[in-house]
Order: sequence, then structure tokens, then C-alpha cells
Amino acid sequence: MITVCAQLIEGAKKENLVVKGPIRLPTKVLRITTRKTPCGEGSKTWDRFQMRIHKRLINLHTPADLLRQITSISIEPGVNVEVTQAN
Repeated sequence: MITVCAQLIEGAKKENLVVKGPIRLPTKVLRITTRKTPCGEGSKTWDRFQMRIHKRLINLHTPADLLRQITSISIEPGVNVEVTQAN
């Protein structure tokens, strides 16, 4: 995620754009607790699993055609990039 943010910022700075960020957003922690035994018999032991979702916000002040050009970088597996355009 850090390399993708760096590539986005680098591409924007090459075009001499105003860049604000990356701004760290709160980490979302999803937790699931399940019983270890599938049948329900035996001692009551539990497995705990969690998934952490990290988010970054980068503000770019640019026209739509330049935005498409900057965001056409290669993205690592497991990293999702969402682009929204303010009116």
C-alpha cells in the first residue's frame, strides 16, 4: 500500500499538481470468534481470527483526463484503489 501511494504521489508531482496526503484513516478491525470443534463436544476451546483494513486518503486537484493517466499505474495484489471525483 505504501508503494502504491508513493507511485500516485510521484505521478502527480511529475505533472506539477497540488497533492495533499497520504492521510491515514482509522484502521478497521474485523473479528470472528469460532469454536474449534465442529461437533460441539469436548472442551470449549475457541479460535480467534481478525482482519485489519488500512486506508489512506490522497487529495489530488486535477482534471479528469490527467487523473485517469495518473491512476493507470500497476497495483499490487491485495491493494484496492478507489477514485472519486468531486464536482
